[in-house]
Amino acid sequence: MELLYANDQHPDTLFSVKILAWARLENGETLAMVPWLRKLASAHELADPLNGRWEGYRLPESDYLFCEAPPHKVQELDAAVSFFGKPAFDNPGRGLVQEIPDTIGTHAVFSEDEFETLSLMEVVSWRLYGDGTARAMVADEAAVTQTPVLPGDHCLVPAQKEPDFRYFFQHGIANRLKEHDPEALAAIAMLNARQ
Repeated sequence: MELLYANDQHPDTLFSVKILAWARLENGETLAMVPWLRKLASAHELADPLNGRWEGYRLPESDYLFCEAPPHKVQELDAAVSFFGKPAFDNPGRGLVQEIPDTIGTHAVFSEDEFETLSLMEVVSWRLYGDGTARAMVADEAAVTQTPVLPGDHCLVPAQKEPDFRYFFQHGIANRLKEHDPEALAAIAMLNARQ
């Protein structure tokens, strides 16, 4: 499934990003979660320099559009809470609650020289901690001892804690950046200028 969003620069266009996971919020609402610029964000948290905003969801390759979490996703989360219990996110010392494999091709973008050069790394998984924070886990190449690198591997480090971390992009944009696509590079420059 995909999340749809719009922005002020393209008011007549809907853009889509693949959904990483569905989350149950403290208020009981179920929302899609997507890697968005510098964090894992819920649909309602979407905002970008062009006034990006959530518009709904869609099932790719179909005309099925919707604004609420699909019933089967709500039932999955209900079943998980029933089986595992409700995590106590108000306890920062609680540690790791869940690790979610990244199956949508998220890449972390790093740059140590104001985007003169870029380094892109695939996100292997997302770790959800007891205080509610989510960290994107990438492989420390110097610590890799076996392949493939899977969720839970000892070589994984949080991308957001690396000093050169800049943004998250899904594989389509990441591939365009790898190919030095002028439009993608211009978008990165615009994001950097608005920081």
